[in-house]
Amino acid sequence: MNIRNSQSILNEGYYHNMKQIDYKKAFPKDFSAGLVVFLVALPLCLGIALASGAPLISGIIAGLVGGLFVAWISGSHTSVSGPAAGLTAIVLVQIDKLGSFEAFLCAVILAGVFQLLMGLSKAGSLAAFFPSSVIKGLLAAIGIILILKQIPHLFGHDPDWFGDMAFQQQDGKNTFSEIIATTFHIHPGAAVVGLISLALLIMWDRTALKKIPLPAPLVVVVLGTILTFVLRPMGQYMEIGVSHLVQVPGTGNAKDFLGTLPKPDFSVMFSSGVFIAAITIAIVATLETLLNLEAVDKLDPEKRVSPPNRELLAQGSGNIISGLLGGLPLTSVIVRSSVNIATGGQTRISCFIHGVFLLTTVMFFPALLNTIPLATLAAILIVTGFKLAGIPLFKQMWKSGRNQFVPFVITIIAIVLTDLLIGLLVGMGVAIFFILPASLKLPARRVVEKGSDGDILKIELVNRVSFLNRASLMKTLHEVPNGTQLVIDASSTVYIDPDIINSITDFEKQTAPARDLKLSLVGFKDQQ
Repeated sequence: MNIRNSQSILNEGYYHNMKQIDYKKAFPKDFSAGLVVFLVALPLCLGIALASGAPLISGIIAGLVGGLFVAWISGSHTSVSGPAAGLTAIVLVQIDKLGSFEAFLCAVILAGVFQLLMGLSKAGSLAAFFPSSVIKGLLAAIGIILILKQIPHLFGHDPDWFGDMAFQQQDGKNTFSEIIATTFHIHPGAAVVGLISLALLIMWDRTALKKIPLPAPLVVVVLGTILTFVLRPMGQYMEIGVSHLVQVPGTGNAKDFLGTLPKPDFSVMFSSGVFIAAITIAIVATLETLLNLEAVDKLDPEKRVSPPNRELLAQGSGNIISGLLGGLPLTSVIVRSSVNIATGGQTRISCFIHGVFLLTTVMFFPALLNTIPLATLAAILIVTGFKLAGIPLFKQMWKSGRNQFVPFVITIIAIVLTDLLIGLLVGMGVAIFFILPASLKLPARRVVEKGSDGDILKIELVNRVSFLNRASLMKTLHEVPNGTQLVIDASSTVYIDPDIINSITDFEKQTAPARDLKLSLVGFKDQQ
């Protein structure tokens, strides 16, 4: 039995990602995707830092670490890491409890250490227990939230921070009340720019515009920036003011930029408060990362499978570096990752390029970035939202039956009306109610084939085999008649719980020889 227990976790996922990638051929698409991800990530980094009660530069630092460093350690080719909206409430509370942002940075560093330990102990398998209906519900919910949350920004109503994903906002309003308020606070100039940007993005692939050898979002950003200057002489109702533009704190030179970085207060490194904060951040960031990684893999056109334990090592290393440099905690982020895939990103180069753009423009050209209207970026995210929550996905889930569709819909509703983590837990609870009876059944298909030496019994394992399936699988194996030619086939299986692996190993080494079973194992080299 060829199980890769002795291989390094950094090589985890090797068999799933064996397809050779032509980086030179992919570079043009990666470059344009990286540029678009940068344009979207910039205001998100700033907005998350603002909502977290942290220095604005700390959000940029987390984005830089995610792009320039985590991209190369991660086993995912399409995931983009950075500061996460799902952590804002936790960060805000912990900064207040610890008394200073400098003390909080120590918690970020320790959280990274905890994530490294989780990666080494292979805790990444946690994500495998979330059903696909819940993961698809997460994708659709993020798409719907992007649409709902960006409608106010599209029309120039910007009281809430750009990138807020929670239903209940920090200003006391919620997603729906903010949309209603927008009808009374439309900024004519921003609305013109936003609607033109949205129309252009929608028409791009349906008209001759698609022949233009530039990514549509980049053209839209350039056009939106030009329109802000065109509208400026038309008076205060059409002029797009600073509050409706990207607002990057910048110095214009590398020396002053580096001098603005917050520094950890190591004197409180091992205090109980920092320790508790670190554990909280590590648990929430890990769960969010693993679920986002699972969702991103479902969006990947190449259907590559990202190694979760390696991702924990990457995120842990990234959080240690981010904390040392004065940055916020980071995770794999579904919004940036989905924009990356939607704009053609094929390899980790696109994530790296977005980091390069973040570094160079924030360090040297902040004034240029501050001419980009939020309405244009809102249009890009709205189009991304429609791609994530498309009608084909709902049709697919409906055809999958009630056991898939109900958890899918409830996950969407729960996430939209609460936040990502609470919504996922609700969806998971509903999914367990529907799938638990089926999970206890045999996770395999029995096939009898003709062989030269007689009949061969083949047990073909399903896509995922969890510990819940152990009893039924072992019962089936123990019922196989003595002397049978038996094949256990895992070639179509993405994940097998370690308990199942251990049980099959014991069966192979002890039970099969004792009962004269001619056992062959197929496909297990791809398993943990």
